Amino acid sequence: MAPISPPQQDRPHAVVVGSGIGGLTAAVALHQRGWRVTVLERAEAVEAVGAGIALAPNGHHALDVIGLGEEIRELAAWQGDGGMRSPDGRWLARTNSAAAAERFGGPLVLVHRATLVDRLIARLPDGSLRTGCPATPADPGVAGGRPAVVTTPDGDIEADLVVGADGINSAMRRALFPQHPGPAYSGITTWRVVVPDLGVPFAPHESWGRGSLWGSQPLKDGRIYAYAAAVAPAGDRSPDGEKAELLRRFGDWHQPVPRIIDAAGPGQVLRHDVHHLITPLPAFHRGRTALLGDAAHAMCPMLGQGGNQAIEDGIVLAHHLPDVDGLGTGLAAYSADRLPRTTGIVRQSARVAKLVALRSAPAVAVRDTLMRLAGLGPGLALRTFDGIADWLPPQRTYAAGARDRRVRDHQAHQAQR
Repeated sequence: MAPISPPQQDRPHAVVVGSGIGGLTAAVALHQRGWRVTVLERAEAVEAVGAGIALAPNGHHALDVIGLGEEIRELAAWQGDGGMRSPDGRWLARTNSAAAAERFGGPLVLVHRATLVDRLIARLPDGSLRTGCPATPADPGVAGGRPAVVTTPDGDIEADLVVGADGINSAMRRALFPQHPGPAYSGITTWRVVVPDLGVPFAPHESWGRGSLWGSQPLKDGRIYAYAAAVAPAGDRSPDGEKAELLRRFGDWHQPVPRIIDAAGPGQVLRHDVHHLITPLPAFHRGRTALLGDAAHAMCPMLGQGGNQAIEDGIVLAHHLPDVDGLGTGLAAYSADRLPRTTGIVRQSARVAKLVALRSAPAVAVRDTLMRLAGLGPGLALRTFDGIADWLPPQRTYAAGARDRRVRDHQAHQAQR
């Protein structure tokens, strides 16, 4: 079948494979840099997989670049105290929303993934998103030479740039780096659910037990996003449903944990085994093709950075590719920027997952003691995220005014630390 060339226009053409948060961010950022973009999604409709996402300040600083950061900050629901607890409800470490916002230049914002996906899609040109269109790599292309090519049911598509945003089981990654071992099971499985407002106020928290973790976080609209993690064999599933499994594992934990589980409807609890790319890729690009998000650096969710790093990827990629000239140099700069940062966060997330996985009473007692010592002040409890949540994008935000002042104030705060 002959390749289907993109329309003959002056602007360079980028094809993004996958319509997750990272792929959509890249598409919007490239569009705003003057690229024509086509997003190919294999599903018949764009549906936000998962329940909620925690957008840390680094995530909304990145979204500032495409004019979306302020909208996201307005969705912040965490006010006042929060922190780490034990299954019986004792506080291990406390912090508060004001301390987090001051330290990192913005709040932690919990949103439903569908909310973020919808707002990203709204910033794309009409007709740029094609659903029901699976794409596989045919040729990564050569920077300064032949275009990249992806194969679809409607024929091959040539592009000046292809962005592989096709998730942890990325076909794009396997094509670019066939010798890489791919994702490995972390030993942890996770559950996620969104339930209606319980009518009972609570302080946002993560609670750590023996080989398990539970988190309860409010959303702006009053609903509650809850997540859990536990040591389990890969592929293990509950014969009587995942809500029943949560009740067995967490039903005797402190409130509001049991109430949240009770409020979950049939089939609402999502369960996924956690795989990660603990072996880093040699680069995030080859030829005219780049990888981002889970396709490039899938990580354990213990630091809440998977989605944030995918958003950063999309912004940094567009930053280095103002046009097709110098594509090879731009993609090399993208890899050089993103590979060291994401590798460090993948490894740090894996270390935190090992702390969650501790099950012996002595080891858990030592871990909890260290948490209490770290929680002597809000600043100490937040130090885990230094160098992560305080990241700023490599260019001035498109929107001036309050956001620029926030960035300048944050930079001044960082200089004083």
